[in-house]
Amino acid sequence: MIDERRLTTEEKALKINLTSDVYGCFAEIGAGQEVAANFFKAGGSSGTIAYTISAYDMKVSDSMYGDAKRYVCEERLITMLGTEYENLKGRLPKKFEESRFFAFCNTVESLNYHKTNQGQGWVGMRFQLDPEGEPNDVILHVKMHDNSNKAQQDALGILGVNLVHACYFHNDDLSKFLESLMHRLPRERMEVDMLRVSGPDFEDVDNRIIALNLVKRGITDATMFDLSGNVLQPATALYKKNILLMRGRFRPVTKVHIDMIERGKSQFLKEGINEDNLRVVFELTLKDLTADGKISDKDFVDRAELLGTLGYTVMISNYLKHYKMVDYLSTIARGYQMGVIVGIYNLQTIFDERYYDNLPGGLLEAFGRGFGHAVKMYVYPANNVETGEIYDLDNFSIPENLRGLLDYMRANNKLAPIESYNPKLLHIMSDDVLSKIKAKSAIWEEDVPEEVVKAIKFYELFGYEKTETVS
Repeated sequence: MIDERRLTTEEKALKINLTSDVYGCFAEIGAGQEVAANFFKAGGSSGTIAYTISAYDMKVSDSMYGDAKRYVCEERLITMLGTEYENLKGRLPKKFEESRFFAFCNTVESLNYHKTNQGQGWVGMRFQLDPEGEPNDVILHVKMHDNSNKAQQDALGILGVNLVHACYFHNDDLSKFLESLMHRLPRERMEVDMLRVSGPDFEDVDNRIIALNLVKRGITDATMFDLSGNVLQPATALYKKNILLMRGRFRPVTKVHIDMIERGKSQFLKEGINEDNLRVVFELTLKDLTADGKISDKDFVDRAELLGTLGYTVMISNYLKHYKMVDYLSTIARGYQMGVIVGIYNLQTIFDERYYDNLPGGLLEAFGRGFGHAVKMYVYPANNVETGEIYDLDNFSIPENLRGLLDYMRANNKLAPIESYNPKLLHIMSDDVLSKIKAKSAIWEEDVPEEVVKAIKFYELFGYEKTETVS
């Protein structure tokens, strides 16, 4: 048995070249033909590579794939994959009967001469696992972090070989697939912040689990998916959008969560936001997904199903601290506004100076990064756990030395209480609802929206068990 952890990129390419029934083409735009070059250098490529293409001139690219407003985007990549795969299949019908065809494509922008851009792009593979079978797709988005154009090109070449190798030799094991994909590509060189598989051989794969694993494995810090479970690339999904973010555990979603988002959204729109240009994002952090020291895929999917039922976009992140998440999203939403909804007790953590001991500038640095952009935080009240009274911004408990900072935030429209909330909902806590579900107590249904009740019962989420009726 060969230890694949020791395989070089050249050895992987050679292994594919020597697999007699694997046959395909390469179309690479934006950073050269680094992937195809690795297969040529390895030797034995005449039985594997039908042709390679690099349409650098936009006019040539348009003549091949149609006119485009954006060239480095998912839509362009999918057009390339479809065009090249069908071209290959149409030109060699006899070969199609006996080989497993593939089309590898990428459209990327590597680091420019002045180093003023972020190297990034789209990479994809359309491939068969059986001759004459229907093809599968693997689509991913990469960020390249090397500080030279050549190093980024080299990294892209390694990734491409890894992807072709993983598609043919690790397609039945997600863990090995991701390990093979990122082989010899440490995070400081390359980041994959979106990956999606589809096709007849991946019908049982939940792409949300892939998204979760990208974050769990440190391949990226954040990824997201929509209400249909489609994995999204954050910068693309949030492009030219105002963002309203709500972080939480949502285990499960309760009426108080819905009240928070609806009241917060109503206030955010009063800031002059067009609702058609607004993206509401529910964020789950790895910490909030952890139970008993482990992250349960089943528990994660349960929460994703509920949020999808309600029609919300879900983001998974490794940003434990508030300011890191806001800093990340603010870069994407540059030129647009961002709102963040938090509970009053979460705000208490945000104002805790000990929370920022790792930063040279401490709390002030964190606040500068978390509120230095067009960001406003909306604070939802709670019942005081000791007195039972309503605990909100007006009686917020804060160290005296930070009182001036709180006043500054409010006076400068960075912090505001959520108004017109429903005080009858403040007693609801997700942990209590979860306990009631597990205890088979029907009163949990009073605390969650009707759509969530139906979803929990239909999918048997969070340990809910259907009771059999006796005739």
